[in-house]
Amino acid sequence: MKRKLAAAIGIAGMMVSIAACGGSDNKSGGSDKGADAKELTVWLTVDAQNNWPELVKAADAAVKAKHPGVKINHEYYGWPDKNTKLDAVLATDKAPDVVEMGNTEMLGYMVKGAFAPVDATKFDNSAGWLDGLKASVTYEDKTYGVPYYAGGRVGNWRKDVAASAGIKATPKTYQELTSDLDKIQKKEGSKFNAWYQPTRDWYAAMSFVYDAGGSIATDEGGQWKANLSSPESVKGLNEFKNVVDKYMHGDKTKDESDRYIVYGQGKSAMIFAAAWEGATSEDPKNDKTGKLKGNLENFVMPGPSGKNLPVFLGGSDLAIPVKSKAQALAGEWINALTGSTGQKGLMGKGNLPNNKTDLATLKNDPATVVPATAAESSWFVPMAPGWGQVEKAQVLQTMLQNIGTGKKSVEAAAKEADAAIDKVINTK
Repeated sequence: MKRKLAAAIGIAGMMVSIAACGGSDNKSGGSDKGADAKELTVWLTVDAQNNWPELVKAADAAVKAKHPGVKINHEYYGWPDKNTKLDAVLATDKAPDVVEMGNTEMLGYMVKGAFAPVDATKFDNSAGWLDGLKASVTYEDKTYGVPYYAGGRVGNWRKDVAASAGIKATPKTYQELTSDLDKIQKKEGSKFNAWYQPTRDWYAAMSFVYDAGGSIATDEGGQWKANLSSPESVKGLNEFKNVVDKYMHGDKTKDESDRYIVYGQGKSAMIFAAAWEGATSEDPKNDKTGKLKGNLENFVMPGPSGKNLPVFLGGSDLAIPVKSKAQALAGEWINALTGSTGQKGLMGKGNLPNNKTDLATLKNDPATVVPATAAESSWFVPMAPGWGQVEKAQVLQTMLQNIGTGKKSVEAAAKEADAAIDKVINTK
């Protein structure tokens, strides 16, 4: 499902030549170690192998042009088994020189010292890296990777259902959103989901928390403290509960894993989801209504604060294992793929870029303005040493299920989650 983060962004028709991915500079952001290496091993996921192999070849060509005779090896892995294989090889002297990581996977490896620090200034557009991606490669004020590409979350609704309730345009404010949903709910009846929002979807819930000025945890002088029971966080959680109570009439114990399937069944008017989910719902395999194709519309989610709702920004980073014997060469290869010209190739394949400068160009195109605008405001998980040891999905999902089903008050559920997080959040 990883690749689907960007599948619906709507720019797959933009064609970019292979030459666009050739590194624009002879930069190496790592150490000088291995500057004269004759071989480089790059681990990527199957997303690159299946969807933009020509961009990888162009990055190879850029490095080989500067280093004649260098051999570049590629290995490709699926997301479920990648880290198991990486963990095994990092314990040997056969570590790859470049490895792709999901941005939420970076922290545990940085804490353990598995990745070499890099000089961010040596990489194109590093001053403008998207906040959610920049945070994912930063630990204790050092940079341990380079953002690769991103995928965000957007609102998506059925134009036909909205029109039948007298609504002519997507909402621009939270007040408009809730007013529109009230009309839809009244028109469609109490068993219909005006907004299908799975209760255990902690990515959506935390967007409300951060919009209200809260957070999962805060850094207090080098010590992290869980923050879900703060007044601001509770305010956000209460608004999330209001959404679930008013508009979500399905199973209050579900997560978001099959949301696109449920949406395709036609019992919902709207979702707030990864950008690929709407397009996947209208695929004939999932569209049980026969009406979704061309009838779904993305929009930037407005937040209760009056600003756009901050979204969780998923994506990938590229890192250099500390055991790499070709760190300098690895840095050059990474910049060839992720630098200014490389980003054009990745955007042409339907991805959000890793930086705000390129993101701004997508706002000029009606086909990409929504995901690009939504990605400008984002949040990320706490970069605390023990966050990787928190059973985060379980802790946060349990909290949200207790809130959504009414088993516990917002305040009690948040305090319970804070206690679970505080037990390990500072553990290295």
